[in-house]
Amino acid sequence: MIEIPSDLHPDLVPLAFLLGNWAGAGVSDFPGAEKCNFGQEVSFSHDGRDFLEYVSHSWVLDAEGNKVKPLETESGYWRIDKDRKVEVVMVRDQGVIEIWYGELAHQKPQIDLVTDAVARTAASGPYNGGKRLYGYVNSDLMWVGEKATPEVELRPYMSAHLKKVVTPEEVEAMAKSLGDLPDDGIAFFK
Repeated sequence: MIEIPSDLHPDLVPLAFLLGNWAGAGVSDFPGAEKCNFGQEVSFSHDGRDFLEYVSHSWVLDAEGNKVKPLETESGYWRIDKDRKVEVVMVRDQGVIEIWYGELAHQKPQIDLVTDAVARTAASGPYNGGKRLYGYVNSDLMWVGEKATPEVELRPYMSAHLKKVVTPEEVEAMAKSLGDLPDDGIAFFK
């Protein structure tokens, strides 16, 4: 269920499905880099202004699902206009700054983004740009990223399936909102 916070800037209501903390796993595979499974934690938050703050941390997982080493860290800001056009400014730990433009799909929580501008530090690896697709599917957040370098044409390189992380405070609030439940637990479903 998508909740819209009362203090969310009205322009951001179409992006409310992104809000919250998400965690899950995915696969990274790009020529010249080690193919791996990765874990990821993503946060989309707001402070009442007309943007969402975005932070993502990912790490390589071993065969048992344990954290091995950091993979990527990103942070940025997401905006949307009245025509459902989305713009994202993103900074990555590899020394890359990107401006992404895209669109929120009509009548479904799906965002397609394409890089419009890329700036790289001297220490960053080769990177020309990319595409991303984010979707809210069955209460989960899924995404796939594509990237291009001077040596490799645009191709998928990472994807992940993330689940909403619920805090103990959120569980308590949900329980209180249910009110009194029948003692046997069965009548609730009738």
